[in-house]
Amino acid sequence: MTTQEIFKKIRKIEIKTKGLTSQVFSGGYKTTFKGRGMLFSEVRPYQYGDDVRNIDWNVTARTREPYIKVFEEERELVIMLLIDVSASAYFGADEQTKNEYAAEIAATLAFSAINNNDTVGAIFFSDTVEKFFPPKKGRSHILQIIKQMLSFEPQGVATDLGLALQYLVSVVPRRCTAFVLSDFITQGYESAIRVAANRHDLIGLHIFAPHEAELPQVGLLPAIDSETGQQVWIDTDSPIVQQQHRDFYQQNLAYFKQTFRQNNADTLSISTQEGYIKPLMEFFKSR
Repeated sequence: MTTQEIFKKIRKIEIKTKGLTSQVFSGGYKTTFKGRGMLFSEVRPYQYGDDVRNIDWNVTARTREPYIKVFEEERELVIMLLIDVSASAYFGADEQTKNEYAAEIAATLAFSAINNNDTVGAIFFSDTVEKFFPPKKGRSHILQIIKQMLSFEPQGVATDLGLALQYLVSVVPRRCTAFVLSDFITQGYESAIRVAANRHDLIGLHIFAPHEAELPQVGLLPAIDSETGQQVWIDTDSPIVQQQHRDFYQQNLAYFKQTFRQNNADTLSISTQEGYIKPLMEFFKSR
């Protein structure tokens, strides 16, 4: 992809997702993701029904009238995007890879965040942590993340989600909302997610291409494992091969959903051949 093509895609994504965030997701985002805590705002005269635990005794003693402390939610959040850039993320059909689809979803979430004055950061990972964007505000910061998503050339090819979650815990000490955008063709991250989910609000966004679940029946076919580079010949007409592929896909999907659910982390699956607007809106409502 040339530089001109990248900028064209970035501009297209910005126009599309900024419209969605202002018209569709603005209210849903704000009500879905709460602030970190409560901040003192002001004092006012006590009214019947107020919580007596919030009485400001210093002001009450000085004025000889009961006054109560008023608190407001600390709205500012930290949103982290954990983005899978392993080799399988570049698989897709209809001229759009999972990585490009994930870029649109990431942009939608990021623009929703900055519209609500939240900060956004990102971690690109494969079988290593590839790149870290510290949480910041602003349009230019979001566009830089999207640009890197579309043009990034990872060093690793496999996927190690556990390593990415450990890195999240180490670089973001305060509680944040973390979206993991991946196809989740990986296992073995039980320990890491247990620690990360205890500190942060984790949400797994499973992005998949429908062709991944079922092999097309086209006879003998040379295939290269995108995450190992090994080339093999497979008989796509073989019922055994078809079932093995189906089992492999379903096992990873089941592991992802079960592991996240056991750690009180939400999950959402989105197909590259379907729109992501409705699934995201329904997800916001469900929370």
